[in-house]
Parts: sequence; structure tokens; C-alpha cells
Amino acid sequence: MSERIHVGVAWPYANGRLHLGHVAGAYLPADVFARFNRLIGNEVLMVSGSDVHGAPITIRAERENTTPDAIASKYHAHFVGCWQRLGISWDLYTSTGTANHAEVTQDIFLTLLKNGYLYKDLVLQAYCPSCQRFLPDRYVAGVCPSCGSRNARGDECEACGKPLDPVDLGDPHCVVCGGSPRFEKSEHFFFKLSAFQDRLASWVNGMAHWRQNVIGATRRFLDEGLRDRAITRDIDWGVTVPVPGYEGKRIYVWFEAVIGYLSATREWARCNRDDSLWERYWKQEARIYNFIGKDNIFFHTLSWPAILMGYGDLNLPYDVPSNEFLSIQGQKLSTSRNWAVWVDDYLERYEPDPLRYYLSAAMPETQDSDFSWDKFVHRNNDELVATYGNLVHRVLTFTHRYFDGLVPDPGDLDAQAQQLIAEAEQTLGDVRSALERCSFKEGIRHSMALAQKANRYLDEQAPWKSVKHSKDSAGRTLYTVMGVLSVLSTVFSPYLPFSSEALHQSLGFKGTLQDRGWKMVIPSAGQALGEASPLFTKLDESVIEEETARLGK
Repeated sequence: MSERIHVGVAWPYANGRLHLGHVAGAYLPADVFARFNRLIGNEVLMVSGSDVHGAPITIRAERENTTPDAIASKYHAHFVGCWQRLGISWDLYTSTGTANHAEVTQDIFLTLLKNGYLYKDLVLQAYCPSCQRFLPDRYVAGVCPSCGSRNARGDECEACGKPLDPVDLGDPHCVVCGGSPRFEKSEHFFFKLSAFQDRLASWVNGMAHWRQNVIGATRRFLDEGLRDRAITRDIDWGVTVPVPGYEGKRIYVWFEAVIGYLSATREWARCNRDDSLWERYWKQEARIYNFIGKDNIFFHTLSWPAILMGYGDLNLPYDVPSNEFLSIQGQKLSTSRNWAVWVDDYLERYEPDPLRYYLSAAMPETQDSDFSWDKFVHRNNDELVATYGNLVHRVLTFTHRYFDGLVPDPGDLDAQAQQLIAEAEQTLGDVRSALERCSFKEGIRHSMALAQKANRYLDEQAPWKSVKHSKDSAGRTLYTVMGVLSVLSTVFSPYLPFSSEALHQSLGFKGTLQDRGWKMVIPSAGQALGEASPLFTKLDESVIEEETARLGK
């Protein structure tokens, strides 16, 4: 029986280019998960969008002497182009700058206000005498009171993940001019997060399927005690506060951005000309998954569920698969130092599937992981080209040469052939189990292990030798391996969508992999094969030195 699966992915700030840390952290695992669920027949909706509000955009606009809208539009277009070329299969990719998003956000604000979960209070807000204005939280940096990091932001410490307010920071300074701000009182709306302490704790205790890093971080926040947080700010960029007298303030981005999962679903419903469709995922039986990086755990396991509880009658997240961080060549990724591999730069020179493979195999699921050009080239050459791609090429070219491009009639399969077919069928189940649990590294390991087994079988059977004295024996071997290749095209499909579809066509199947679904289908005897084109390209070792030299420049 099929399920409804809502895949909501973290909303990237539209203030800079995408790098591999973004992809490995949230977007690739979400896409693998969504593609897999579509293949097994589930009803899937994958949504996200560009976060066009908040201080990161306004800071970038000021530095470039332009408007926040210009910055947001520029990078939103950049994101859309990268997603398409990388194969990220959104059902809707939108932005927080739509009228629809403002409408949904303001509805939640007013409902929480009516339900007694918002109240007014004075907040000490940083004011920069030099800049002559109140500073949004990300305009203030300083020392984290929890872990001592000297690079904490006014909204959160990236080092330890603790949510902060600017007044919490030691040695605060304005990130624009470097001056010391003073703190002045300003009236704002607060969300009664503390009112949900017990409900959230009870709910979290039932989430035994969450990853340990997610459940551990969430419980630490709960153990410290949840504090009410201001949800408006003295800024002029963002969703307006729907209350008279607050015209000069905006709804704070930490509160507003997560509402995008709901607003995007409603926008998708309107695009499909049925305003009620969103209820299938938020009011009916469905599983909601939010794919994020570890710096967003607090906002997705506590703040957003509390907002949903306060609003009432909406589904809570089922799982929040949060990845750790990706370093580059053994060093922490740094956009300011250009110590990053930019997605658009990569895609100008290489195909998307090798990157998707590397990042899936080295995904930072439970601990930080590292990207290096040396490992990338060797995984591409040794695993994709020499193991998987070579297997495909040998079988298809041999069949074209000796069997006129038609799938041979195998006759009765011997014990070895039957064993390999059984292992292929087992791999379908093993990969399915891994992906259902969001264990993406495990799934790709099972897939490549099957390719390795098929290679060993092919070498042992040596059809290039047996064809000289027994064409039937050679045909049986080729037929058996083609059955494995058919399974490989399926299990690799969520990870490697482009090459998997190419293999599916090369095996002579009609329609698409999506049409076939997650099942074992062995090519029929006499089936005409498609063109035997190489799936992957071997990279020269010089790529390692060339690409490494680009870092930090």
C-alpha cells in the first residue's frame, strides 16, 4: 500500500553560490529519498525554495551597493539552474518572497496570537551608533556564551548549534562597520516556546527512529529549558507584521522561513488548480521529512513543531534527517576564503552523476566527512568506470558483437547463475531497507557490492572464451549479468539518475525506470539492446592537481 511522503528541504539563503557542503548536507539526500519513494510507488511531494529574507541577503546587498531584491533574484536563478543540472527533482522550488508565503505566514502569526501563544514585550536590540540603525541579529557577531567560539552570530552559534540573541554575545561587534553596538529597548512580539516544553519533550521521546545526532541535540536543548523568543525585528526587509503599529517591523526570519514547508505545499496545490490538495500532506495521513544540516536542528525539531502545535490540526514532522558538515581537502569549508567547491564550477567541467556518487558514498550522515579531489578522481575511475561502467560496457558490446545486439536465450540457468540472480534480488531488498531508514551510504554500498559480484561472476565465466566452443554457455552468462544490470539500474537510480536511465535504455526497455518501478525485471530473450555507450568517463590524474590548485584562489 502506497504512502504519502512530504519531503521538505532546508531553504538556502539567496545570498551566495551553492557549494558542495550544501549539496551533501541536505539537497542530495533529500533527492535520493524522494526519487526512491517515487520508484516504490509512494505519493511524493518534494518542496523547498530560496530564503530571500533575513540579514544574509541585506548584508550582501549593502556590500555590493545594490538592493536585497536584486541579490535574492540573482541567487535564486543561480539555485534553480544548479538544481536542474544536478538532477534535484523538485515538485516545487519557490521562494519566501511570494505573496502566497506572506499570506500563510501572516495567517499562522495571527492564529498563534488569537490562541494566546504570542505576546508583546521589550527586547534589548543592538543599535549601531556608527551605522545609525538597529542591527538584525546576523549583523552582530561575538563570543558564544556556551562554547566560547569567537565567531558566533547574533542568532546562533555555528560551532555548537545553540540559538542565541545578540545580547547573549561577549564582545559584540557590528559586522558591517566593526563598531561596538549599544543595546536599546524595542517592543516586539514573542513566541511562547516555553509553553510547549512538556508537549515537545513527550513528542520527542516517541521519535526513536531519529538519528542519534538529532535526538541528542534536541534533548540537550530541552534539558536546558526552552526560552520564549522574539519573532519580530526592526528591519524593513521581510514579511510584514499584520498588526497596526508595527509597520516598521518585519517577522523574524527564523520564525518565518520554516513556514515555507507549508506555504510551498499550498502554492503547489494552487499550481495544480486544487487549493485543497495541500491537506493531503498536512491534515491527512502522511509522513513529513525535513532534510537539513546540523546547524538547523533546533529550528526543525523544536521551534517548527511548537509553531505547528500552537496553530493546531496540522501534521508534525515524522523525521528530521540531519547531516553533519562536509570539509574540503581536510579543511573546514570557508566561502570567505574561497575554500569551497562551487556547484556551478563543477558542472561546467564534469558530469553530475560522479559527484552524486561520491557525495552519497562519503555522505556526512553521522559524523563530518571530507571531500578531496584525489578521492573523487579515484572513486570515479576505480568504482564508477572500472567496476560498474566497465561491467556494463563489456556485456553490452560483447552481446552486440556475438548475438546481433539481442538478449540471448539462456536455456536453463545453472546454480551459479541462479545464485547471482538471487543476490541481485536480495540487493533490491537491502537497498530498499536502507533508503527507507534514510541510510544513504549503506544503500550505495549494497549497490556497488552487487556490481563487484557481477564482475567476479563475469570474469569466472569468461564468455569471451566460452563463446568459441559453446555459444549457449556464453549466452547464459550474458543473460544472467543483464539481469543484474537491470537491478543495478534500479538501485542506483535514486543516486545516479542520468546514467541509470541511460543503462535502462541500453538494455532495450521501453518507457522509463519510473514506469517500471522498484522491482526485478530481467531483459527478455530476443529483446533488442540499445546503443552500448560508456556510462562514465575516466578522469586524468592531472585533474587532482588542477582542481586542488583552484581552492583558496
